[in-house]
Amino acid sequence: MPPTSSDSGARIALRDATLGRPGAPALAGVSVDVHPGQVLTVVGPSGCGKSTLLRTLAGLLPPLGGQVTVDGVPVRGPGAERALVFQEDALLPWRGLRANVELPLAIAGQGRAARRERAAHWLARVGLDGLERRLPHQVSGGQRQRVQLARALAGAPRAVLMDEPFGALDARTRAGMQDLLVDVWRDTRASVVFVTHDVDEALFLGDRVALLEAGRLTAVHDVPHPRERAARDAPATSELRRTVLSALGARSEFGAPTPEEAPLS
Repeated sequence: MPPTSSDSGARIALRDATLGRPGAPALAGVSVDVHPGQVLTVVGPSGCGKSTLLRTLAGLLPPLGGQVTVDGVPVRGPGAERALVFQEDALLPWRGLRANVELPLAIAGQGRAARRERAAHWLARVGLDGLERRLPHQVSGGQRQRVQLARALAGAPRAVLMDEPFGALDARTRAGMQDLLVDVWRDTRASVVFVTHDVDEALFLGDRVALLEAGRLTAVHDVPHPRERAARDAPATSELRRTVLSALGARSEFGAPTPEEAPLS
């Protein structure tokens, strides 16, 4: 039987959480839920605490106050049920693609045959079958991101935390990676927290979109047509896009609104 991720996503909850480093909090008063199998996208200006949020959920930074839980259990460190995916692929350059995917499985004590089977399955699942022995520098940036996604999913996580993973890719490759993520998410039903600067990406991928600004979570909106490309210009989606851009001040990093999207003065 081919190895797959858990059928059930994790329930993630923050309650009046203060996040950051001692003496330098980045976020305060954060309360939000991610329901099992849900995709929460997070947008906000540079330096607003998006990456801090993900690192806290991953267990790399302890919360400074409030509660951060996964399935009701306080997050006190990294766990196999949570996988973190970075913008930089973070692959080991001296290991082949399959060996990179196998690495966390080996660290977890999985036997050689089992981890090879799982790594081969996930490389094939992300469209890299036959490239197992290539080194990271021998493949494209988009292919390296596919390897990183395969490595994250090979451990069967119940939550996947993604820190602008497609931000460095060209538009066509980025769209392909978005579609791939949606495809594998439908198989795994892991809960996903996805940080992005791209409002259109947030509205395509997310069931809900959370807005961070000035050290606060300022709003969480339901997305009317999640993961439907044809709905990009639907009235409800366009209205939410205007709302998000307006809330973020239509900063240039998010893309200026069109004349039709610009708020009336």
